Amino acid sequence: MFLSLSSSVSVEKDSIIGIFDMDNATSAPASRAFLRSKEKKGVLVTTARDIPKSFVLTDDKVYLVQYAPSSLENHL
Repeated sequence: MFLSLSSSVSVEKDSIIGIFDMDNATSAPASRAFLRSKEKKGVLVTTARDIPKSFVLTDDKVYLVQYAPSSLENHL
């Protein structure tokens, strides 16, 4: 089964490690550093056309998503 993150990006549900709220997660310095490190490694993927509301951590990438975490979790 897959979870759609945008009109062109889907991920396997089994590969999802966590879904995080951007507002809450990015208020912590460690979370900001984590996202910066993923960006430097080239595994941060932006799927949001607007300001992202959540990020989805999978076993190989991090996806910035325009949907709220609760919306994504309802489809798991």
